[in-house]
Amino acid sequence: MSGPSSPGYVLVLYYSRHGATKRLAQQIARGVEQGGLEARLRTVPAVSTTNESVAPAIPDEGDLYASHEDLAHCRGLVMGSPTRFGNMAAPLKYFLDGSSALWASGALIGKPAAVFTSSASLHGGQETTLITMMMPLLHHGMVLAGLPYSESGLNSTTTGGTPYGASHVAGQDGRAVDDTELALATALGKRIAKLSQKLA
Repeated sequence: MSGPSSPGYVLVLYYSRHGATKRLAQQIARGVEQGGLEARLRTVPAVSTTNESVAPAIPDEGDLYASHEDLAHCRGLVMGSPTRFGNMAAPLKYFLDGSSALWASGALIGKPAAVFTSSASLHGGQETTLITMMMPLLHHGMVLAGLPYSESGLNSTTTGGTPYGASHVAGQDGRAVDDTELALATALGKRIAKLSQKLA
Protein backbone atom coordinates (compact mmCIF):
# COMPACT_ATOMS: atom_id res chain seq x y z
CA MET A 1 0.00 0.00 0.00
CA SER A 2 1.30 3.43 -0.85
CA GLY A 3 1.63 6.04 1.85
CA PRO A 4 2.53 9.73 1.93
CA SER A 5 6.28 9.03 1.60
CA SER A 6 6.08 6.34 -1.09
CA PRO A 7 5.73 7.12 -4.80
CA GLY A 8 2.74 4.78 -5.09
CA TYR A 9 1.57 2.74 -8.05
CA VAL A 10 -0.65 2.83 -11.09
CA LEU A 11 -3.11 -0.05 -11.20
CA VAL A 12 -3.25 -1.70 -14.63
CA LEU A 13 -6.50 -3.61 -14.31
CA TYR A 14 -7.66 -5.88 -17.12
CA TYR A 15 -9.60 -8.90 -18.23
CA SER A 16 -8.25 -10.96 -21.13
CA ARG A 17 -9.76 -14.02 -22.77
CA HIS A 18 -7.26 -14.84 -25.53
CA GLY A 19 -4.20 -12.84 -24.47
CA ALA A 20 -4.28 -9.68 -26.61
CA THR A 21 -5.68 -7.44 -23.87
CA LYS A 22 -3.12 -8.89 -21.46
CA ARG A 23 -0.34 -8.05 -23.95
CA LEU A 24 -1.54 -4.44 -24.09
CA ALA A 25 -1.69 -4.37 -20.28
CA GLN A 26 1.92 -5.53 -20.04
CA GLN A 27 3.03 -2.82 -22.47
CA ILE A 28 1.04 -0.15 -20.63
CA ALA A 29 2.75 -1.29 -17.41
CA ARG A 30 6.14 -0.76 -19.10
CA GLY A 31 5.05 2.74 -20.02
CA VAL A 32 3.96 3.45 -16.43
CA GLU A 33 7.38 2.39 -15.18
CA GLN A 34 9.13 4.47 -17.84
CA GLY A 35 7.02 7.36 -16.52
CA GLY A 36 8.45 6.93 -13.04
CA LEU A 37 5.87 4.92 -11.08
CA GLU A 38 5.39 1.28 -10.16
CA ALA A 39 2.83 -0.56 -12.29
CA ARG A 40 0.63 -3.07 -10.48
CA LEU A 41 -0.81 -5.57 -13.00
CA ARG A 42 -4.07 -7.16 -11.83
CA THR A 43 -6.80 -9.15 -13.54
CA VAL A 44 -10.29 -10.34 -12.60
CA PRO A 45 -11.71 -13.88 -12.64
CA ALA A 46 -14.19 -15.06 -15.25
CA VAL A 47 -17.83 -14.86 -14.24
CA SER A 48 -19.27 -18.29 -13.46
CA THR A 49 -22.42 -19.44 -15.25
CA THR A 50 -23.32 -21.55 -12.21
CA ASN A 51 -24.52 -20.43 -8.79
CA GLU A 52 -21.39 -21.56 -7.00
CA SER A 53 -17.94 -20.03 -6.92
CA VAL A 54 -15.58 -22.00 -9.15
CA ALA A 55 -12.51 -19.77 -9.44
CA PRO A 56 -9.68 -20.19 -6.94
CA ALA A 57 -8.79 -17.17 -4.80
CA ILE A 58 -5.37 -17.07 -6.48
CA PRO A 59 -5.14 -17.91 -10.19
CA ASP A 60 -3.05 -20.91 -11.23
CA GLU A 61 -0.96 -18.68 -13.52
CA GLY A 62 -0.64 -15.08 -14.64
CA ASP A 63 -1.39 -11.91 -12.70
CA LEU A 64 -3.14 -11.86 -9.34
CA TYR A 65 -6.82 -11.02 -9.08
CA ALA A 66 -7.52 -7.41 -8.20
CA SER A 67 -9.02 -6.43 -4.88
CA HIS A 68 -10.99 -3.28 -4.20
CA GLU A 69 -8.11 -2.33 -1.91
CA ASP A 70 -5.77 -2.33 -4.96
CA LEU A 71 -8.20 0.10 -6.55
CA ALA A 72 -8.63 2.27 -3.45
CA HIS A 73 -4.92 2.89 -2.91
CA CYS A 74 -3.71 3.37 -6.49
CA ARG A 75 -2.34 6.72 -7.68
CA GLY A 76 -3.92 6.17 -11.11
CA LEU A 77 -5.77 3.51 -13.08
CA VAL A 78 -5.50 2.09 -16.59
CA MET A 79 -8.31 -0.36 -17.26
CA GLY A 80 -8.68 -2.76 -20.19
CA SER A 81 -11.12 -5.28 -21.60
CA PRO A 82 -11.78 -7.09 -24.83
CA THR A 83 -14.73 -5.71 -26.77
CA ARG A 84 -17.96 -7.59 -26.09
CA PHE A 85 -20.81 -6.33 -28.28
CA GLY A 86 -19.42 -2.80 -28.05
CA ASN A 87 -18.96 -2.89 -24.30
CA MET A 88 -16.57 -4.20 -21.64
CA ALA A 89 -16.57 -7.89 -20.79
CA ALA A 90 -18.84 -9.04 -17.94
CA PRO A 91 -16.02 -10.03 -15.52
CA LEU A 92 -14.63 -6.49 -15.46
CA LYS A 93 -18.10 -4.96 -15.16
CA TYR A 94 -18.85 -7.37 -12.29
CA PHE A 95 -15.72 -6.20 -10.47
CA LEU A 96 -16.66 -2.54 -10.92
CA ASP A 97 -20.25 -3.18 -9.85
CA GLY A 98 -18.85 -4.27 -6.49
CA SER A 99 -16.96 -1.02 -5.94
CA SER A 100 -19.83 1.02 -4.47
CA ALA A 101 -18.08 1.36 -1.10
CA LEU A 102 -15.22 3.16 -2.87
CA TRP A 103 -17.74 5.40 -4.61
CA ALA A 104 -19.42 6.20 -1.29
CA SER A 105 -16.10 7.10 0.35
CA GLY A 106 -14.82 9.08 -2.65
CA ALA A 107 -11.60 7.03 -2.70
CA LEU A 108 -10.99 7.54 -6.43
CA ILE A 109 -11.97 11.20 -6.78
CA GLY A 110 -9.32 13.23 -8.60
CA LYS A 111 -7.16 10.28 -9.68
CA PRO A 112 -6.29 9.95 -13.38
CA ALA A 113 -7.63 7.03 -15.40
CA ALA A 114 -7.43 5.68 -18.94
CA VAL A 115 -8.84 2.69 -20.82
CA PHE A 116 -7.78 0.19 -23.49
CA THR A 117 -9.34 -2.63 -25.52
CA SER A 118 -8.91 -5.29 -28.17
CA SER A 119 -11.40 -6.50 -30.78
CA ALA A 120 -11.48 -9.08 -33.55
CA SER A 121 -12.43 -6.58 -36.26
CA LEU A 122 -11.48 -3.01 -37.11
CA HIS A 123 -15.02 -1.71 -36.62
CA GLY A 124 -15.92 -4.18 -33.88
CA GLY A 125 -16.96 -1.62 -31.28
CA GLN A 126 -13.60 -0.43 -29.96
CA GLU A 127 -14.61 3.18 -29.52
CA THR A 128 -17.94 2.39 -27.86
CA THR A 129 -16.18 -0.06 -25.54
CA LEU A 130 -13.62 2.56 -24.55
CA ILE A 131 -16.26 5.23 -23.98
CA THR A 132 -18.60 2.98 -21.99
CA MET A 133 -15.65 1.82 -19.85
CA MET A 134 -15.15 5.47 -18.93
CA MET A 135 -18.66 5.88 -17.51
CA PRO A 136 -18.18 4.09 -14.16
CA LEU A 137 -14.84 5.89 -13.78
CA LEU A 138 -16.62 9.23 -14.21
CA HIS A 139 -19.09 8.19 -11.50
CA HIS A 140 -16.10 7.53 -9.25
CA GLY A 141 -14.88 11.09 -9.89
CA MET A 142 -11.74 10.06 -11.76
CA VAL A 143 -9.99 12.37 -14.23
CA LEU A 144 -10.04 10.69 -17.65
CA ALA A 145 -7.18 10.89 -20.11
CA GLY A 146 -6.99 9.62 -23.67
CA LEU A 147 -4.18 9.69 -26.20
CA PRO A 148 -3.40 13.08 -27.76
CA TYR A 149 -2.63 13.42 -31.47
CA SER A 150 0.90 14.44 -30.54
CA GLU A 151 1.36 10.66 -30.56
CA SER A 152 2.24 10.23 -34.23
CA GLY A 153 0.99 6.65 -34.29
CA LEU A 154 -2.59 7.91 -34.10
CA ASN A 155 -2.18 9.52 -37.51
CA SER A 156 -0.55 6.53 -39.17
CA THR A 157 -2.20 3.46 -37.64
CA THR A 158 -4.22 1.19 -39.90
CA THR A 159 -4.99 -1.17 -37.02
CA GLY A 160 -5.57 -0.25 -33.36
CA GLY A 161 -5.08 3.03 -31.54
CA THR A 162 -7.67 5.73 -30.82
CA PRO A 163 -7.74 9.10 -29.07
CA TYR A 164 -10.01 7.42 -26.49
CA GLY A 165 -7.34 4.93 -25.45
CA ALA A 166 -4.94 2.26 -26.65
CA SER A 167 -6.39 -0.60 -28.69
CA HIS A 168 -5.57 -3.65 -30.79
CA VAL A 169 -7.26 -5.29 -33.76
CA ALA A 170 -6.71 -9.04 -33.40
CA GLY A 171 -8.44 -10.18 -36.58
CA GLN A 172 -10.10 -13.56 -36.90
CA ASP A 173 -6.76 -15.39 -36.61
CA GLY A 174 -5.51 -13.63 -33.48
CA ARG A 175 -2.91 -11.30 -35.03
CA ALA A 176 -0.13 -10.25 -32.65
CA VAL A 177 -0.08 -6.72 -31.26
CA ASP A 178 1.89 -4.63 -33.78
CA ASP A 179 4.59 -2.03 -33.19
CA THR A 180 2.26 0.97 -33.53
CA GLU A 181 -0.25 -0.51 -31.09
CA LEU A 182 2.58 -1.27 -28.65
CA ALA A 183 3.97 2.27 -28.95
CA LEU A 184 0.56 3.79 -28.25
CA ALA A 185 0.06 1.48 -25.26
CA THR A 186 3.44 2.57 -23.90
CA ALA A 187 2.52 6.21 -24.41
CA LEU A 188 -0.75 5.74 -22.53
CA GLY A 189 1.05 4.16 -19.57
CA LYS A 190 3.60 6.99 -19.46
CA ARG A 191 0.85 9.59 -19.67
CA ILE A 192 -1.05 8.19 -16.69
CA ALA A 193 2.17 7.87 -14.66
CA LYS A 194 3.02 11.53 -15.31
CA LEU A 195 -0.53 12.71 -14.58
CA SER A 196 -0.58 10.62 -11.39
CA GLN A 197 2.48 12.47 -10.16
CA LYS A 198 1.10 15.88 -11.14
CA LEU A 199 -2.29 15.32 -9.56
CA ALA A 200 -1.01 13.76 -6.33
